[in-house]
Amino acid sequence: MEQTSAKPKTYEPDEVEAKLKEAGLDEWYLEGDWIRRKYNTDGWPTTLMVVNAVGFVCEAAYHHADLSVAWGKLWVKLRNHAAGGITDNDFAVARKIEDTVLWRPEADSPLEGTPNKFVFSKGGR
Repeated sequence: MEQTSAKPKTYEPDEVEAKLKEAGLDEWYLEGDWIRRKYNTDGWPTTLMVVNAVGFVCEAAYHHADLSVAWGKLWVKLRNHAAGGITDNDFAVARKIEDTVLWRPEADSPLEGTPNKFVFSKGGR
């Protein structure tokens, strides 16, 4: 007997905005059928590290982002192709990407942390 699985719930635009806020994804925004985020970096080597970090998170989650890459910028966009919209998977992966890419050692950590700008936000899309 063939199993059929129900498509996950997709969210309407106003629900997407509320879910982004609820998840603390302040730099993520809805544009078209995608949730998106732009990361600024201090240069090409850092951009490539961020691309790899995002790729690792997405592959581990088995929910893949679309990426656009430039010298000091990375744009990430997410949607659930199979469900035809934005689902809880997108918010969960966005949260994990955000936590991974923006992670820095705590102030009381034995780790020094990079003195560089590394990955940062300067607003805008």
